[in-house]
Amino acid sequence: MASASASLSSFLLPLRTARSPPRLASSSLRFNPNETKYEYGLRICVCRASAVGFRDLDADDFRHPLDKQNTLLLRAIPGLNELGKAFLALVGLNLDILIADYYAVLAGTISEQVMLLENIGTSILVAENQLPELFKMMVESANILNIEQPDLYVRQNPVPNAYTLAVSGRKPFVVVHTSLVELLTRRELQAVLAHELGHLKCDHGVWLTFANILTMGAYTVPGIGGFIARNLEEQLFRWLRAAELTCDRAALLVVQDPKVVISVLMKLSGGCPSLSDQLNVDAFLEQARSYDKASSSPIGWNAQTRQLSHPLPVLRAREIDEWSRSQEYQSLLRRAIQLNSVH
Repeated sequence: MASASASLSSFLLPLRTARSPPRLASSSLRFNPNETKYEYGLRICVCRASAVGFRDLDADDFRHPLDKQNTLLLRAIPGLNELGKAFLALVGLNLDILIADYYAVLAGTISEQVMLLENIGTSILVAENQLPELFKMMVESANILNIEQPDLYVRQNPVPNAYTLAVSGRKPFVVVHTSLVELLTRRELQAVLAHELGHLKCDHGVWLTFANILTMGAYTVPGIGGFIARNLEEQLFRWLRAAELTCDRAALLVVQDPKVVISVLMKLSGGCPSLSDQLNVDAFLEQARSYDKASSSPIGWNAQTRQLSHPLPVLRAREIDEWSRSQEYQSLLRRAIQLNSVH
């Protein structure tokens, strides 16, 4: 996971915490033999026809039911909205700005500015004349999801990862590590970009900020404050896991092939460039089904997942496979095709 303290989203493996502040982070993968590989320079072969775009797409059109349910639970917490507004006004932040780590909230705009300058100073800003194919991938992904395009940076880092940052008063931006680019195929990389965009589309950062603020406040209450905070943290982790399932759906809406998204999750679990051509998506899905049987005990399930920031990769793979076969997903595709044919 990236060390950046304010990463909004996450395609990475589940992060288990020991009562530490919950955070979001992101993802990774590589190229098939028929695609251009990244060597010392970054080159991308774009060989796919344009996917169907969703002109009128709303976040609730693809939001996972658990995400909807847990967001409603957060909204139902008395005083959360008022507390969030008051705190963000105090530190000079805008409610529309997405922040993923409450340390950034506490430090205010100074730490945000430091993170912004760090990324600008140590990364490559992707543009039409700088890594243009990566730029086209981000533009296409944003257009498909009907969302404003964030900036995109490529950063040298041996840990495969990608994350989204939002700084007060500035345009959100996505950071992709070079090791992630080396590990991914072009379409897998686009799935990761779409996953990041999903968090922005769904305003996940706003609710994460609110929940973190509430948890911080509970820890300062004498006596039962710690107990309240721990319960809030567990609820927050449930919401985080649900949010990841939603963003996997955003990835599918962009690449429009469930095996591409599942391949990302599989490689994050145990893939490497030298073995990528031997990995089997169908076998990984079968592994997910075997996990379902092994974890049928509620006690075992809770022990495995209650302090995870992300759903287990095998469960995410199963979820996205099932959604790709659902009437809901097929209806979205049909509606998009009809709208595109009219325009």
